[in-house]
This record gives sequence, structure tokens and C-alpha cells, in this order.
Amino acid sequence: MSAQNHSGLDKKWISFGILMLGAGTIYKLGFLKDAFYVPMQEFMGLSHTQIGTAMSIAGLISTFGFLASIYLTDRISKKIMIPLALIGICLCGLWLSTFPSYPIFLLIYCLLAVCADMLYWPTMLKTVRLLGNKEEQGRMFGIMEAGRGLVDTIIASCALGIFSALGSTAFGLRAAILFYAIVPGVIGIIMYFLLEPDEAQPVINAHGEELSANQKAWQGAMQAIKNKNIWLVSFNVFFVYSVYCGITYFIPFLKEAYALPAALIGVYGIINQYGLKMIGGPVGGLLSDKLFHSPTKYLRIGYLITAVVLIAFTWMPYQTFGIWAGIIVSLAISACVYSMRAVFFAPMDEVDVPREITGSAMSMASFIGYLPGAFMYAVYGSILDSHQGITGYQIVFTVMTVFAILGVLLSTYITHRIKYAHTLAK
Repeated sequence: MSAQNHSGLDKKWISFGILMLGAGTIYKLGFLKDAFYVPMQEFMGLSHTQIGTAMSIAGLISTFGFLASIYLTDRISKKIMIPLALIGICLCGLWLSTFPSYPIFLLIYCLLAVCADMLYWPTMLKTVRLLGNKEEQGRMFGIMEAGRGLVDTIIASCALGIFSALGSTAFGLRAAILFYAIVPGVIGIIMYFLLEPDEAQPVINAHGEELSANQKAWQGAMQAIKNKNIWLVSFNVFFVYSVYCGITYFIPFLKEAYALPAALIGVYGIINQYGLKMIGGPVGGLLSDKLFHSPTKYLRIGYLITAVVLIAFTWMPYQTFGIWAGIIVSLAISACVYSMRAVFFAPMDEVDVPREITGSAMSMASFIGYLPGAFMYAVYGSILDSHQGITGYQIVFTVMTVFAILGVLLSTYITHRIKYAHTLAK
């Protein structure tokens, strides 16, 4: 390998690593409640309703942000978008650390959603895709998901450590918020110097005229919307995410079915939320690239395993098999779903989405794919509220199974389309 190629390879993985740091930190302020719910109430004077309202409004802004990013992500260079998003998060955090009035708190949460979901996330996905070749997509997205989970855990632990070291006071919360703000700000500055600007490819219309940057971005957005393969990949993400939303209810189910002790609930939650995410990402990526040589084929197998195990889990005689059977089987389902979630954007290369519209494609897939997060929790929750006891959970797990089966059918169809396209190409 020449020195130039080696240097390029080093820069690629350094860029990837910094992107991973950004992905693991950019959502910490928007989800401050995860680690500091009670301190937010105590020191910022927020009620349950106010925190919930802020999260809901931010979620709505994120949904529209993904829509807007279909145009923006290919219009503005990643060298601008990624640092702008991270530094924007930093400035929002500095403002949030002043413990502002509730209307300002709402405004800050809306701005955090714009920076994270409209500016950063689709651009990050686009950059990861373009950093790797077709054979590396599963691995790169898998490592990104695992690394993001690891960074997320480390950053949250450091913030909690700062809060505790300062006596768990209002000053401690302010310091933790400042920590959450400064880290992405520093990463944003580094990314500005590290990332290369997007290469502008001239686009000529039917009259032989070169299109302006705005016209190219709009044409790319329209091309993405009309591309059937992007819709198919997007709904593949949708089905995985619908199943993913359901694994949240494994903890209350285990408590209901087995009266799971509080200590075990805590251990289970850590394994389920952090451990499996960090393991599932690389495993899913390696299996996609090395064993199946196709993220779509891996997703099909993942859906099939998830559906079969979910059916067994839903109808198994809980008391007969005991608590450890319930824990092991539910964690196996979660592990499979996390490994699928890690690679569900990787098929963009498989279905030959043009690289010049990667930003629009990733934005569209994010909008459609993450949509279950806006309503599936409410659907699952209402099922549990209207059907008491184990019955409610059996219905929830059955709905998850239906989504997994739909995923098997869709990924099978996509696999046949890919095979047909390759046959025609020969």
C-alpha cells in the first residue's frame, strides 16, 4: 500500500471515529431526562407535563426536520452541516445551562431537534455511506451503532459523575449540562478541519444548461422521492423500528409474569439498553458483509428469527419455564433486533441508490423509518391499558411478530429485485 493510500485510509477511519463521537453525544441534551429527570424537576422547576410536552414538540420538529433534510442534505456540504449541527447543540446547551423560563426551554428543545435530526443525523448517515465501499456498508453502520452506544454510555456516566461530585446540587446539574454542551462543540470544531467539502458534480438539463446548486438539490430530492428502491429500504427500516419500539415492554412484562426483583430489573435494563446495542452492532455488520454478503439477506434472516422466537415467547407457559427462560429469550429477541437496527440503512448501496443523492435518500429513509417512534409507543401503551395482565403483552408481542413477518416478505422482495437487476446487468 502506498503512503498516499495509507494516509487516505487513516483519514477515513479518523473521520469515522469523530463522526461516531458526534453521534454518541449530539442527543444527550435533547434527552437530558434520561439521566437527570428528577434534578430537572427539582432545580429547573419543571413538571412531568412540561417535560413531556417539550419532548413531544421536539419529536414533531424532528419529523418535519427529516422532511426538510431531503432537500438540505445534498444542498449543503457536510463540511458545513456537521460542524454547524454540533456547534449549534453546544450553543443550545450553554443557553439551557442558564435554567431559562419554560417558553425559552421549549424553544431550546426545538432548536436541539433541528440541529440533531435535520442537520446532523441524515448528513452523518450520508457521510458514513460515502466513506465505505459497497462491501463495507454493513460493517461501517454496525460499528457506528455500537460505538455510538459506547460513547453514549461513557458521556452519560461522566455527566452523572460530575453531578454527583458537585453534591447533586443545582450547580452540579448546570455543570453536567455544560459538559454535555462543550463536548459536541469541540467535536464540531475538529470536524470542520477534518472533513472534506462535498465534490460538486455538474448536472446538465435537457437544454444543455448546467443546473444551479438549488436546482441540483431539488432535482436530487425529487429523484429520491421517485426512486422505488429508496421507498422499499425506508419501509424495511420502518418494520425493524416498529419491532424495536416493542422491546421496551419486555421489562414490565417480566415484572408482571415473574415479579422480577428491582435489582434484576436494573441489571436487565443495562444489558438490554447498552450491552446488546454495543454487541449487536458489530455482529450484525460482520454477518451482513462476511457471511451473507448482503445486508438485505441478513435482515431477512433476522426478521425470520425474530418472528419465530417472538411466537414462542408469546405463547410459552411462563411459569413452567421459569424466570431465566423469560430473561434469556427476551434478550435473544433484543439482540437480534439491535443487530438489524445497526445495518438497516446499509442496503442503500445494494439497491444501487445513486451516490450523488445519498443525502436525500438517507433523509427520506430516516423520515419514514423512524416514524413508528411517533405513534407505536402510544399504540402499544393503549393495548396494555385496555387489556390487563399477560393478555395485553401477548397482543403487543403478536403485533411485533406481524411487523417481523412483513419484514421477511419485504426483504425477500428486495432481494429478488437486487438479483433481477444484477441478472439484467450481465
